[in-house]
Amino acid sequence: MTLSEKEIGQRIARLRKIKGLSQEELSGKIGISRPSLTQLEQGNRKLDIMELQALAHTLEFSLDEFMSADFLADQEQSYVNNDAKREEEVEERISIPTLQVPKFKNILLYILESCAGKPNVGETVLYKLLYFSDFNHYELYEEHLTGATYRKLPFGPVPQKLDAIFQQMMDEKLLQRIKTIYHGYPQTRYLPLEKARLTELKASEKEVIDRVIDQMSDWSASSISEYSHKDMPWLASKDGEVIDYELAFYRETPYSARNYGMEMEER
Repeated sequence: MTLSEKEIGQRIARLRKIKGLSQEELSGKIGISRPSLTQLEQGNRKLDIMELQALAHTLEFSLDEFMSADFLADQEQSYVNNDAKREEEVEERISIPTLQVPKFKNILLYILESCAGKPNVGETVLYKLLYFSDFNHYELYEEHLTGATYRKLPFGPVPQKLDAIFQQMMDEKLLQRIKTIYHGYPQTRYLPLEKARLTELKASEKEVIDRVIDQMSDWSASSISEYSHKDMPWLASKDGEVIDYELAFYRETPYSARNYGMEMEER
């Protein structure tokens, strides 16, 4: 059976998840960079024989098995038979974020504080700044930043449970909500009443957020919404459904938080 590069990448990605490995873990085990592994899983990079042998050793398959038509079905059935409970735990760890409410509030305050004085940053722009911060961080580090869940809605990705969090923060005197008119349209804005606790953010987390703010915080609501509609996680999701963070690994320029073309492989 002859496999295309895309089919090979799909098999590697699925088997990695079955085995409960992150991209960072697998790339380290086989001696290539994580961006290179991402490109392999996307089918955008050829797999050489040395890499295939390293994958076979790490993921525990034979080359004959890998090329067979029933490879993934056989691997999944074997895994279920051996450890069904672990499969559920792995899928939950990879796919289901858990909202970290205190951290989400702190990051929200930081974004609002950083965008103070920018009249364009109403709810729509704020939602997108949160979305790109969360998904860019996940793409870079395979860890959730806030753990927020985003749903695909007509005007772009929208974080869930935000109304309740806003209300809590207003009750706690952390935020003030104001209604204004901006360029002839009604706008809801939030003003921070307390400073964010920067000591509770890792340097890498702050860097991701700062990059998003620097890039997008001056955009209009329509511009940032249109931009979000071309991001792979939004494109690959169905209307109204939760957007899977794993889709961030299939981004291409200019959406990818990494510049794969400039990344040096770790040989």
